[in-house]
Amino acid sequence: MRRGAKIGIITGVSVAVLAGGGYGAYSLMGGSDSGSSSAKKPRTVVAEPPSAEQATNGAKDFLAAWAAGDLDKAAALTDDPAAATTALTAFRDQVKPSALTLAPAGPATPQAFASATGTPAPAKSSAGASAGAGVPVAGATPGATDSPSASASAGPAGVLMGFKARAEFAGTNRVWDYNGFLNVVKMSDNTPAVHWAPTVIHPHLSGNETIATQQVFAPPSTVVDRNGKPLQGASLTPALLSTLQDNAHKLLPPDPNKDQDAGSAVVISDPAGKGASDKLFTIVEPKPGKPFKVTIDNTIQAAAEKAMTDLGGKSGSIAAIEPSTGQVLAFANAPASGQNRAFTGLLAPGSTMKIVTSAALLEAGVNPDTVVACPEKSSNPVAIPNDFPGAFPNNTLQQDFMVSCNTAFINQGLTSLKPETLSSTAKDVFGIGLEWKTGLPNTDGKVPPTPGSKDEQAMNYIGQGKVQMNPLAIASITATVQSGAFKQPILVAGLPQQAAARQIAPDVAGKLRAMMNATATGGTAKDVMAGITDNAGAKTGSAEVAGATTTNSWFTAYRGNIAVAAEVQGGGHGVDAAGPAVASLLKAGGR
Repeated sequence: MRRGAKIGIITGVSVAVLAGGGYGAYSLMGGSDSGSSSAKKPRTVVAEPPSAEQATNGAKDFLAAWAAGDLDKAAALTDDPAAATTALTAFRDQVKPSALTLAPAGPATPQAFASATGTPAPAKSSAGASAGAGVPVAGATPGATDSPSASASAGPAGVLMGFKARAEFAGTNRVWDYNGFLNVVKMSDNTPAVHWAPTVIHPHLSGNETIATQQVFAPPSTVVDRNGKPLQGASLTPALLSTLQDNAHKLLPPDPNKDQDAGSAVVISDPAGKGASDKLFTIVEPKPGKPFKVTIDNTIQAAAEKAMTDLGGKSGSIAAIEPSTGQVLAFANAPASGQNRAFTGLLAPGSTMKIVTSAALLEAGVNPDTVVACPEKSSNPVAIPNDFPGAFPNNTLQQDFMVSCNTAFINQGLTSLKPETLSSTAKDVFGIGLEWKTGLPNTDGKVPPTPGSKDEQAMNYIGQGKVQMNPLAIASITATVQSGAFKQPILVAGLPQQAAARQIAPDVAGKLRAMMNATATGGTAKDVMAGITDNAGAKTGSAEVAGATTTNSWFTAYRGNIAVAAEVQGGGHGVDAAGPAVASLLKAGGR
């Protein structure tokens, strides 16, 4: 079944055309446009429906012209020739039928149309009128009649007509048969016209979609992990894996061997890549699928799934990346079904953002041993406290990082950094905001380029304000520190990876690793990281949320060639919930 109604309320064999997509909406000019009295009047849709004979002739003439390939004539027989010409030409050039037969089928019923579109047939009142409002009207322009205030009585009536389409294709004896529908309205010159809508091409087509012949591939015989073992994991849902395979075929460089396995089909798709494709007809069957290998490591994935199950019903997510390649080793969500929040969630990351703030400060000349006082409250207009008592005027930057002193990072940030520096560092060094193509839909982290006030700027330095991240983004930031270079996360080896504008300076990366290692061995992360501190570093985080009594828990760490980040909604401090989850993956990874 298709997603959502494309055309809707139908009464008997007539259909109302609402104001936005019918009555008064189209004006077809004839003759001179000079404005002289001799110019022909604009041709508009009228409220009165066409007669049965007019509807029959209007449908027949339009279908005959379309089938004959006379697209200009076919378009002229509609109430929107410009839109019709564009759509009919696209169908010819992109679907590429070698022959097209279109046979009128007479008046159509609401039930037939509902069956073709996969939408419920409208209810009718005892008088036979469509009951209810707010349902798109048959043939109406998408968006024009989707308003809840739309009513079937708001515009003129048309007559819904059916037709049978048959498309043939070169190189095969397969034919594509489908039932089509069009709505014939009456024009002000007493002639019939087809009310133009994408659904005239095919009942499933909407205004923001394309229909074309595309390569298609058979489902893989099996999906395997990086080691060739059958992939396992509750968060790796069939829907996600299907999307991943489709995107991989589109994003991977041309492969003659892969293309030899492809078939072809008529497909409706969204050019923006949102939503699932709708395969209408297979022209050539693809060859049987081969195993589809992803970058996931089953061992680490199992640890990620268990970490999310162990949250005891709290919502959260986790992601692990191989720093040397950017390949995603695991991701999991709680709950496992629903949103892939590890990739598409957006939450304030709390003090894990201090990794980026520290990078900006180090590039500005502040060193780990530079004294950066940690007062009880920050100096910005809305003074912000720490979550521990006391002032520590002799703290160094590294000590502030180890204990996660908010006030030190705010005050030093306001002193040493320009308002736009945090955003530019996040993007230019860590790749945040480059619109990654991981293989699955993902939401890029957000760091406002121009904070609205000094208070907002202050909050951004500590991962609050308008900074938003997900575990994939934070894990990538940590991976960049570990490896010394941003490698865009990917889920299939060979996918294109965007490069950051500049590489983190080796000296800065080394200092950040030392600060993160000190945090893992003697700072806020030491208890969680006990026993896994060799070639390792960590950063804790907790993020306040308006209206919530408990903070969100964040934690990120690396060990060898694995970097992990996790968030737990309402999990408290970083070490309370997210920390143990991350540590379990570091232990399982053993890289």
